[in-house]
Amino acid sequence: MRDIAQRQQIPLPYLKRLIAPLVSASILRGTRGTKGGLRLLKSPKDIKLKEVIQLLEGRLAPVECVDDPGICERSSYCATRDLWVEMQRAMEEVLEATTLKDLMERQREKERPITKI
Repeated sequence: MRDIAQRQQIPLPYLKRLIAPLVSASILRGTRGTKGGLRLLKSPKDIKLKEVIQLLEGRLAPVECVDDPGICERSSYCATRDLWVEMQRAMEEVLEATTLKDLMERQREKERPITKI
């Protein structure tokens, strides 16, 4: 975990808080000891980012009234709420269609040195 925290430039205590829900959801397994570490329990191609984001962040609604229209008396005739609902759907579609493998490939592309012609 220290290696991951260092590479991602995040504090180790924060990383531990991120990993706990992933372990509970059987996405990751942590092993202690000198040969220990973290490992995925599923293939990266089978881990949808929607699942990971929801585990770490909870609901994906950009504002409360999207999930709970009753919170606002204007919800039924609010054009802005309609936009928030559309945004949530779009976000969920992207995250559902994107796997951890896809994200890893995108990151590898970003890390490749750009060669000038």
